[in-house]
Amino acid sequence: MSKTSSLKSTVAVSLNNYLDAGAIVAGASGITLWQNYLGLSELHLGWLNAISANALGAAIGAIIGGFLADKFGRKFIFTYNLLVYMLGVLVVMLSTNFPMLLCGFLITGISVGVGVPASWTYISESSEVHNRGRNICISQMSWGLGPMIILLFGMLFAPGGYLYSFVESVAHAVIGADAAESAVQVFSSRVVFFTLFVVAFIAWTLQRQLEESQEFQKSKAPQQASSATSEVAEGGVGIIDNIKALFTNKIAVRTVTFLAVIYLTWNLVASVMGFFQPHIYETAGGLSNEYANMLSCVGWGVVVAVTFVLSFLIDRLPHKLFYILGLIAALGTWAVIIKGVNGIGSLWAFSILWGINGGLSVQIFYALWGSELFPAKFRAGAQGLMFFIVRGLSAAWGIIFTYIYGENGEGFTRAAWCMIVLLLISLIVGVLGAPNTRGKSLAQITRERYGEDL
Repeated sequence: MSKTSSLKSTVAVSLNNYLDAGAIVAGASGITLWQNYLGLSELHLGWLNAISANALGAAIGAIIGGFLADKFGRKFIFTYNLLVYMLGVLVVMLSTNFPMLLCGFLITGISVGVGVPASWTYISESSEVHNRGRNICISQMSWGLGPMIILLFGMLFAPGGYLYSFVESVAHAVIGADAAESAVQVFSSRVVFFTLFVVAFIAWTLQRQLEESQEFQKSKAPQQASSATSEVAEGGVGIIDNIKALFTNKIAVRTVTFLAVIYLTWNLVASVMGFFQPHIYETAGGLSNEYANMLSCVGWGVVVAVTFVLSFLIDRLPHKLFYILGLIAALGTWAVIIKGVNGIGSLWAFSILWGINGGLSVQIFYALWGSELFPAKFRAGAQGLMFFIVRGLSAAWGIIFTYIYGENGEGFTRAAWCMIVLLLISLIVGVLGAPNTRGKSLAQITRERYGEDL
């Protein structure tokens, strides 16, 4: 695949990351409006978070999507999955009661999970040896653009925002001039979800035109040849066989453990930041909701800018260097909190440092190494399994964190120490286990790790 076509396919597939992060932030930014409109309790909100793209919905989808991508191909996922995403977003947009809203969040979350392992796998498999890191960075930039743009939309369309008059006119045209104020206000969230629907349609259109991964086709060729001569082997290796192959290979099991540890410990911190960051600014920092959202948006802008710079360097310099720098920035973020939030300067330092960490994040190296360190036959399935573990445990951690943090941020310092411990684990394990894969083809990496006969 040429450099041009590799870049083109990377951009098309990276839109899945925009839709993933965008769905999380769109749900979080409009949750108060849905609560007022439908009269939801805290228990209702807990269910919405638990089954969303931020937690169990994505976890369930990932383990399904990973093994489906290894069985039927990466293009199979791209052909059908975003139709499911659009359905979920449409259900949210049209929701008039809690069961509809819950169903929409669940469908969207599952679709997000299904797409993640296939996306990262396809990007690596379609990249040139010396552009694989760059293309993963492009995918990560899309992950940063999603929250940044959705937060901007949320600010513009929210009650009091510059474009709220447009929301009001749409709402009155649809539900009448005498509609309740809460019913009108929730249209700002409906409009934000509509923007995700439009991006999903564009992404689906582009991804349908992609060719199947050559790595996947090569991995299936021996199975297809075998099925031609053996009735028993008809249909090729199944999903269960791929799961068995993954769990019975000692190198694969060790790799899953390594990647799950570094990604889980970092993601437990990142998932809290993704959902609670504006809340932290308001409770611990005393900022207004508008200022808190603006500061969060600036942080995501830093993520995009740093990742853009990294995309020019990651294939030229040791991966371990950037891995360490990213986690140092993350540790510095929470050191600011332990030292004490004593003014707006502390909050800006907190936001910028976390943005630098996001631009050099563990997620970049998890996506890169996760697609490099497994053979094509169960590459997506392994990533789906790890994503299932990480997002599932992150859902439970989100509930535990609320008790550590407290109602009004009184446990913020204690929570910061917990974050530092998790980040130190990710740093130490990552430095000790970081693989040397830069400049090597996927086939070469597979031969070095698994031999010729896998």
